[in-house]
Amino acid sequence: MNDAAGADSIGREVKRRVSKQLGRSNTSRAGMWFWEVDRMLLTLVLLLMAIGLVAVAAASPAAARRYSDASHIVPPMYYFWRQLIWVCVSLPVLIAVSMLPVTLARRLSLIGAAFFFLLLVLVPIVGAEVNGARRWIDLGISDLQPSEFLKPFFIVTTAWILSFRAKDPELPVLFVTGVLTAVIGVLLMLQPDFGQTMVFGIVWLILLTLSGISPAAIAGLGGTAIAGVVAAYFFYDTARTRIDNFLFPTKEAGLADRYQVDMAHATLTGGGLTGTGPGSGQMKFRLPEAHTDYIFSVIGEEFGLLACAVIVALYAAIVIRVFMKLLDEEEAFPLLAAAGLGAQFGVQGMINMAVNTGIAPSKGMTLPFISYGGSSMIALSIGFGLLLAFTRRNPYLKRSPYTGRWSKG
Repeated sequence: MNDAAGADSIGREVKRRVSKQLGRSNTSRAGMWFWEVDRMLLTLVLLLMAIGLVAVAAASPAAARRYSDASHIVPPMYYFWRQLIWVCVSLPVLIAVSMLPVTLARRLSLIGAAFFFLLLVLVPIVGAEVNGARRWIDLGISDLQPSEFLKPFFIVTTAWILSFRAKDPELPVLFVTGVLTAVIGVLLMLQPDFGQTMVFGIVWLILLTLSGISPAAIAGLGGTAIAGVVAAYFFYDTARTRIDNFLFPTKEAGLADRYQVDMAHATLTGGGLTGTGPGSGQMKFRLPEAHTDYIFSVIGEEFGLLACAVIVALYAAIVIRVFMKLLDEEEAFPLLAAAGLGAQFGVQGMINMAVNTGIAPSKGMTLPFISYGGSSMIALSIGFGLLLAFTRRNPYLKRSPYTGRWSKG
C-alpha cells in the first residue's frame, strides 16, 4: 500500500508540474508557443512524418537494390536510417521556426529568398547532374536542392509584396511578382524541372486570386499560362518529350518513359484494399525511384488503397484546416503567407499522387514529409514552421464579434 501511495503521490506531483509548465498562466516563450500554436496542424504533420518513416522503411530495400552494384552494396535499410536522421534534424527546425514572431519570420523569409535565389542561379554552373537533371549542389555529406528551400521563402516574399496592394491598389505588385515568378521559372526549366515550375506558377496564381486581383486579370493570366504550356511544347524539348511520351505511349520512345507511370499505377493497385503486408511487396522492386517519387505506390502495394485514402485525407485535412484558421484573419500579409504555404503543400502532394495514379506524367516531385530526402524534409519543415508561425493565436486575446478587433478576454 505504501508503495502504491508513494507512486500515486509522485504521479500527482508530475502532473502538477507539467500542468504548471504548460498551463495558460505560463508566459514563457515555450509556454506561450504551446497555447498559441495550432496543435491540430502540428499533430497532423507529425503523423505524416511517422507515416513517412514507415513508408521509407518499406521502400528502402527496393532503392538499395537499385543503387547497389558489384563494387558497392547498399544495406537494405540504408535509406530508412538516413531518413530517421533527417527527421530528427528537421523536427527541431520546424519547432524553432514556428516560434518566430511574424515580423522576424518575414525578415528570415526575405533573406532566405535572396540567398536561395542566388544558389538557384548558380545551379547550372556548379550543380551536380543526377539522372540527366542538374538540380542539386553537392555539399559532400549531402546534396542541396535550392529550389526546395526557395519555395517557402518565395511564397512569403510574394505574399509580402502583394500585401502592399491593400494599402495602395495602384502599386505594380502584379508586375513585380510576375517577373520574379517568371525568372524563377526560367531557371527551373534550365535544370530541367517542369514539376517545380508548375508549383511556383500555381501558387503564384492562388496568391494573386486571394489578394483581390480582378477576375479579368486572372483570366488573362490563365490564358497566358495555357499559351506558355503550348509554347513549351513547341520550343522546350523536355516538355515536348514528357508530353509526347505520356500521351502517345505507342511511340518507341514513349514506351520506355511511360513504363514508369504504368508501373507506378500497377504497384499502387497491386495490394488491393488492404495491401500485401509490410515488407511483402514485390512490384516495388521494379519502380525506378521507390523511396522518393513513387513512394505513394509502395504504400498502396504494401498497406493497401485504404492506407492511401487515409494519406489523401490527411493532406486534405491540413489544407482545409489552414484555410479555416484564416477565416477571421484581417491582416493581408499573414493571410496570404499562410494560405500560400498551405496551398503549396497541397499542390505538391496532389502532383505527386497524380503521377503515381497515372493521371500525370513523371515530374520528379516528392510527396511532402513522406518521400525520402534531406533537402526536401528540412525545406518542408521550414515551410511548415512558417505556416505555424503565421497561424499562431494569442490565447489571452479574444476577437470581438462586433468590431472584429482583438482584445484581452
